[in-house]
Amino acid sequence: MTAARRPRLAERRRTCGFTQESLAAALGVDRSTVARWERGQCDPQLYHRSKLCELLQVSLEELDELLTIDATRMQVHASPAQRRVLQGRVIAPTVVTPDVGSDGLEDMNRRELLRLLSVAGTLVAVPDVVTDGHADDSEQISQYEQLNSHLWQVYALSESKWSVYPVVRQQLDLLTGSLDRAHSSAAHKRLCVAAGDLLQLAGEIFFDSDRYTEAAHCYKLAADASKEGDAFDLWACALTRHAYLGMYERRFEDVMPILEGAARVARRGDGQLSTRHWVAAVQAEAYAGLGDLDACQRALDEAEQVKALTGSVMPGGWLRFDDSRLAEERGTCYATLGRADLASEALIKALGAATSPRRRGSILTDLAALGMQTRDLDRVLDYGGQAVELAEQTRSSGYIGRKLRGLRTQLAPLASDSRAAQLSERIAQL
Repeated sequence: MTAARRPRLAERRRTCGFTQESLAAALGVDRSTVARWERGQCDPQLYHRSKLCELLQVSLEELDELLTIDATRMQVHASPAQRRVLQGRVIAPTVVTPDVGSDGLEDMNRRELLRLLSVAGTLVAVPDVVTDGHADDSEQISQYEQLNSHLWQVYALSESKWSVYPVVRQQLDLLTGSLDRAHSSAAHKRLCVAAGDLLQLAGEIFFDSDRYTEAAHCYKLAADASKEGDAFDLWACALTRHAYLGMYERRFEDVMPILEGAARVARRGDGQLSTRHWVAAVQAEAYAGLGDLDACQRALDEAEQVKALTGSVMPGGWLRFDDSRLAEERGTCYATLGRADLASEALIKALGAATSPRRRGSILTDLAALGMQTRDLDRVLDYGGQAVELAEQTRSSGYIGRKLRGLRTQLAPLASDSRAAQLSERIAQL
């Protein structure tokens, strides 16, 4: 894999008299974070951008220019598991090309993506509706819906999440082109639902890659498209994913109105789906972040009611919550609240049930963090080491890496211990 670079960002830093260390200190981040920005591995988070503009003496627009990736291609390839999923389904050859991996996420022109999202948003809100749709509307839209479902499967199977992005981008281009043509009202709603589904997948890919701005744009448009299509469960999920961006920045007060809106929308959805229970689980995490144990417990109890549902509670990739996630959610919440006694039992139970490497990595990191709370260094090193191994194997410097960076911060007071220092260095290498 060839790393993409941002030489203009590094050059501007040097022009302003900063080393990576001094710029990191001024921003209150690790030097390795500045290095990752300059290597093009992640973007500065929203709350760092205004300060970064001030230090580098640039506008937000000029900062976007500095953050543009040079045209050094990253070679990514579909895994055998991805190819089996794609080849085992009926997919139009104009949608999936043989060189799926040749156009990596780092090659994506950010402005072009935002332009595409802007066009798609306009077409969702101002459709060209006719009395009678075209004869091939239903078949074509069915193909879009089918491919969306398969792309979620590929995403779940893929070790490198961003390797799925080129195909998602192609599909989004096709959907936008379809939205630009005249359709019946019913066909337009179906296209909006398909777009809302696909945009959530695009948002997940960006979120996993620490590209929060792009993820936010995708989730916002996904919510708008789902609303236009009267797809209440899909709409609620888009709002919930949007709220997650704020939660990872620990802006729990800010996300509560979004989650309350998601809960209201979910109540209008399909009562046999787990949407409202997932929203409640995420609300519990937000309450835990605010230190409100009672409200957190009530939300967890509401999420627990997912056990009463029968049949298929998850329609596809955009909703992945069932009772197998409950122990993990409780453990995460209790860990955030500092209740190590309750958290440990729940997380160990969740670890035994987790099948996804990303979920296992998340749980292992939480268990390592609990070791810090209880001053059990052996536990920290054991679980933290396992989490790092998973992150290295899956190349998930996004989802698992974010949590591990938080663990690394907690390890700082133990820097004199060679074993803790070694674990901290392994996390930095991610």
